[in-house]
Amino acid sequence: MSAWVLPDHIADVLPSEARHIEELRRELLDTARSYGYELVMPPQLEYLESLLTGTGQALDLQTFKLVDQLSGRTMGLRADTTPQVARIDAHLLNREGVTRLCYCGPVLHTAPAKPHATREPLQLGAEMYGHAGAEADLEVLLLAIDCLQRAGVQHMTVDLADARLVRSMLAGVMATPEQLEQVHAALAAKDAAALAHLTASFPAASRDGLATLVQLYGDEKVLVEAEKAFQANKTSREQLSNLKQLASQVKSVYPQVSISFDLADSRGYAYYTGVRFAVYCPGATDALARGGRYDEVGSVFGRNRPAVGFSLDVKELVGVVPARALKAAIRAPWPEQTPQGASLRAAVHALRARGETVVCVLPGHEHEVQEFTCDRALVEAAGQWVVKAI
Repeated sequence: MSAWVLPDHIADVLPSEARHIEELRRELLDTARSYGYELVMPPQLEYLESLLTGTGQALDLQTFKLVDQLSGRTMGLRADTTPQVARIDAHLLNREGVTRLCYCGPVLHTAPAKPHATREPLQLGAEMYGHAGAEADLEVLLLAIDCLQRAGVQHMTVDLADARLVRSMLAGVMATPEQLEQVHAALAAKDAAALAHLTASFPAASRDGLATLVQLYGDEKVLVEAEKAFQANKTSREQLSNLKQLASQVKSVYPQVSISFDLADSRGYAYYTGVRFAVYCPGATDALARGGRYDEVGSVFGRNRPAVGFSLDVKELVGVVPARALKAAIRAPWPEQTPQGASLRAAVHALRARGETVVCVLPGHEHEVQEFTCDRALVEAAGQWVVKAI
């Protein structure tokens, strides 16, 4: 094997894609900042017991582990940033009231999360702590849509669910963790036959409720059917009413966005505690952004307060949005090849200080293609260096 062959699902990012990723990263963080979210930068590496505090087995299996040469303790490379941000909110900031935090950085996975996925996503996210109301759910969802829209995503569909609907159907059911995991997998796959088999020994109310939920996915008509099916359950009716109101508010702000519902969607069932959402678009094999309410995320850090947020992979996002035009630049001669080299260098410096990109052409490389569009040239005119269109 060649020494330069990279591991499976790990890849170099070449100039054009890297430029697009970096431009998106800046724009998305600026979008979060425009909503009042403060940037944090958790470490990529932590002691394992700290990194995995409160996380499930799935995240443990996705975490690369290594031994710290200084302390001899086991360390882990983060596979998800949200638990770290929850720790920052609980222990380092410890503020009263609402805290809005955002982040963007690489995470590492021991295995790809889905087919053809990278094991080194660039995870961007935003988290709000301290507000239990539906207003927080709405703000985070609007921010996610705004981020995707500014990235160039079109024809978005927002899929809404509420983790409490499935939880209420499973309340009081005596089942092992393995059985519950299989039930949630059957719900996610819409496998009614497998669900019926798995729930055969469940109480009738739970069995029938789950069987009804697995059929409830689609457009707004789903909520009408759900309200009829659960009209005797006051808690479920309230949760359905909240989803209806959230969908209405999103449509009032983004009328072009489609809304769908999947009331049996229980992915992340051990994590989400309320409203949850996923945003899809044509051409993407899976959701571009996922988020929702996870009020219990801070409990392991001794501060169990309301929390809601979303995350996305910037690398994946680049693959489904239109390619961007090359950055406009100014072409300039190589200063040492001109009699007025000092004044040329001063002119180039002044242009770069104003934010312009100036490419000085090296001798013998006048016609090479670069990651810029040189639509102007720095030329000498009457003893002065001036910019002219090409």
